[in-house]
Amino acid sequence: MTAVTVEGRPPAAGREIFGHPRGLVVLAGTELWDRISFHGMQALLVLYMVGQLFLPGHIEQIVGFMGFRAAIEAVTGPLSTQALASQIFGVYVGLVYLTPLFGGWLGDRWFGRKAMVTLGAVLMTAGHFCMAFDQSFLLAMLFLILGAGALRGNLIPQVGELYRQDDDRRDVAFQLYYSMINLGAFIAPVVTGALAQAYSWHVGFGFAGVGMLVGLLVYLGGQRWVIPVDPRRAERIAKAPLTPEERRRVVALLCLMPVAALFWIAQSQVWNTYNLWVRDHIQLGIGGFIVPVPWLQALDGLAPFICLPPMLMFWRWQAARGREPGEFIKAGIGCLIFAASTLLLAVAGFTADTSGRSSLLWAVAFHLTSNLGWLYFTPTMVAIITRSAPAQVSATLVGVGMLATFFGSLISGRIGGFYEVMTAAQFWSLHATIVATGGLIFLVIGWRFAGAYGLKARAPARP
Repeated sequence: MTAVTVEGRPPAAGREIFGHPRGLVVLAGTELWDRISFHGMQALLVLYMVGQLFLPGHIEQIVGFMGFRAAIEAVTGPLSTQALASQIFGVYVGLVYLTPLFGGWLGDRWFGRKAMVTLGAVLMTAGHFCMAFDQSFLLAMLFLILGAGALRGNLIPQVGELYRQDDDRRDVAFQLYYSMINLGAFIAPVVTGALAQAYSWHVGFGFAGVGMLVGLLVYLGGQRWVIPVDPRRAERIAKAPLTPEERRRVVALLCLMPVAALFWIAQSQVWNTYNLWVRDHIQLGIGGFIVPVPWLQALDGLAPFICLPPMLMFWRWQAARGREPGEFIKAGIGCLIFAASTLLLAVAGFTADTSGRSSLLWAVAFHLTSNLGWLYFTPTMVAIITRSAPAQVSATLVGVGMLATFFGSLISGRIGGFYEVMTAAQFWSLHATIVATGGLIFLVIGWRFAGAYGLKARAPARP
């Protein structure tokens, strides 16, 4: 089927590569460098706050931090250093996923997506360079949050616009797009972790800033392959009122967000307190070499490349027999797989040696299995939103979809404070229960209610 934008402009000849529009390569390449930026922060931030920034001699230098801490503790109560770091990380990641709602709205209604993506990349680059100084920590967080909102709220919708809504390639396109996310998730912890261990935290953060600049150059250099928007057509779409059926679809999508947040509570904790758990409970020595803690996060980038090809082959095998599960069933399966993998972290403590540390293989097994669940869940949720969202609010609803991650991250930040008062088995069992609950709800939706409100209940059969 021929690719077109949501505005209806046909693509120029020769714009497909390996059966997909070349614009997918440009957008995925931009996302790769955005994720090198983000996952570099993710791998280092909690360890940096606990291990250096919040220690005496550093914390006093952060401009505005006393007032910022007071505002947080006015809501949470007094927090220890570890609990404060977990909460700040949760707020940071949550806002990174909240601001695309507003960035998408600005791109839809006012400035256009190219301008917003460019602004976002510039802000994120500035934020990373501000991380080079203790004094500008809060300013760095602000730039990174606003930049992510401008960029992500307008980059992902452009992927959906490369295809018709009934194009069966959309699901695969998002799987390929998310494979670039995971490649960035692999590269960033390896490089930033090595730089931080060998030189300093600030050098690791600086690499992420350079990566974001490269991402901007990829995006601007590949504009000829990203199908342009017809401004007059886009204006008519933006002004067109939603039909009653479209409003029902919007409401149905909004109702999915609290359920999706249950997955992101557990996933966000893997970015947050998990690093401290690895530091405290996993045997990191291999011969005379100590594995940097952030390197384990790199497995989150490598595992999808291992899991994706056989998973796509399995789905194609199911589709050929008319047995491929619908999108909601896939989301539910993803949550249950993730819950099972989280239980591995709970069980690992029972195998600890006399020093209280468990084998590194437990962490490796966790990353491999949890990412299979991630592949089932995350790209499928994006496909549900982009397929079902009315054209005139598509970018806005992609941002709304990120509200699930926002609330999940905020909640995981608060739960992260329990790490000091619960056993590791209790802590990870709690997260497994939360995400499994989300999985069961998605299965019920898929089996009973997915046909309501025009949402797609079954994946289309592929020839």
